[in-house]
Amino acid sequence: MTAPQIAKGLAGVYSDTTRISTVVDEMNSLTYYGYPVQELAEFCRFEEVAYLLWHGELPTAEQLKKFEQEERSLRNISPKMLNVLRQFDHAAHPMDTLRTAVSFLGLEDHEVKDISHDGNLKKAIRMLAQIPTIIAADFRLRKGQEPIAPRADLSMSENFFHMYFGTVPQKEVVRCFDASLTFYAEHGFNASTFTARTIISSLSDIYSAVTGAIGSLKGPLHGGANEAVMHMLLDIQEPSKAQAWIDEALSEKKKLVMGFGHRVYKHGDSRVPYMTKYFHDMAKLRNGQKWIEIETILAKTMLEKKNIHPNLDYPVGPAYYLMGFEIPIFTPIFVMSRITGWAAHIIEQLEDNKLMRPLSVYNGVPQRPVQPLAKRKAA
Repeated sequence: MTAPQIAKGLAGVYSDTTRISTVVDEMNSLTYYGYPVQELAEFCRFEEVAYLLWHGELPTAEQLKKFEQEERSLRNISPKMLNVLRQFDHAAHPMDTLRTAVSFLGLEDHEVKDISHDGNLKKAIRMLAQIPTIIAADFRLRKGQEPIAPRADLSMSENFFHMYFGTVPQKEVVRCFDASLTFYAEHGFNASTFTARTIISSLSDIYSAVTGAIGSLKGPLHGGANEAVMHMLLDIQEPSKAQAWIDEALSEKKKLVMGFGHRVYKHGDSRVPYMTKYFHDMAKLRNGQKWIEIETILAKTMLEKKNIHPNLDYPVGPAYYLMGFEIPIFTPIFVMSRITGWAAHIIEQLEDNKLMRPLSVYNGVPQRPVQPLAKRKAA
C-alpha cells in the first residue's frame, strides 16, 4: 500500500472552490471578484470594498448610501459591552481583548443561531460597525481615558481616527489608512479564513467563527507580523545600522527578519508596491524618511541574498506607526478590515457546506495492552 502524501501546513492542497478572491499569476495581482486590489484601493473607499466582498459587485451610489447608513447606525456599542471592556486586564494584548469582545457580541445577539444568508449579513455589518468602536474604546481605557463615541457623519476610516485620537487627520493620512484596509480585507484561504470556514462548517455561528479567526490572526506568522516588523525597525533604529543588522541576522540566524515571504506569491506580494507608495506618502508627512531608508536596505539585501520579497506587513507596520498608532493596535486594525473577508467566506462556506474533517497519518507507538498499576515499570 502506498503511503499517503503529507502536505505540511496543507501547502499545495485544494480544499474547496471560492469566487471571492484569487491571485492572477500572469498579472501577479490579487483580485476581489475579478477587480485588482490595487485599483480598488486607488478608486474606492473601504466601504465600497466591504460591499463588494459581501455582494459580489461594487455598489451603485444608492446602494452605497444605504449600506453606509446601516453601518453608521450600528457603530455604538452597548453599555454592557463597555462595562466588559472596563473590566479587562489592561496588560493583556489588544488581540486578546478583541477576541473576547467579539465573543461577547455573540452573547448579546438573541438571533445568534440564525446562520441564514441574510442573518449572517446582518451580523457581519454589525461586527464591521462595532469592532472599530471596541478597539478604540479598549485603547483609551488602557490609557485611563474615557472612550469617544462614534460619529455617523464620518467614513469608517475617519471615524476610527476620531474615536482613537479625538481628531481626524489630514486627508492624505486617512487615504493611506483606508487603502491599507482594502489591501488587508481578503486573501483567499489564509490561516485565519480557513479557521473561520472550518468552524462554521460544523454549523456553529458567525461569532464563533470570527472569534477563532482572530485567534489565528494573532500569531506572528500571520497578522501579528505587522507588529513584529515595527519592533524590528525600532531595534535597528538608524539607517547606518541596517546593513550590519541584516548581515548578522542572515549569517548567524539569531534574529528573525520579519515582513518577508509569502506562500502564495511567486514574484513578490502584489500589494506591496502600492502600499509602499502610501507608506512613503506618510513618511513625507510625518518625518519618517529613516524608516524608508532602513526598509530599503533590508529589502535589497533579502532579495540579493535570499531571493525573498517583502509582504504587505512590511510597509504597513511603519505606516501605522507614523500615523501615531501604538504597535499592539496594528493587528486589531487588521481585524477591522479582514472581518469583511471572513464574513464573505463564512457565507460562501454555508452555501455548499461540508464539515471540515481531514485525515492524519498515525506515527505513534503500535497498539499495546494496558498493564495493571502494580505491574507498570518506569519508562
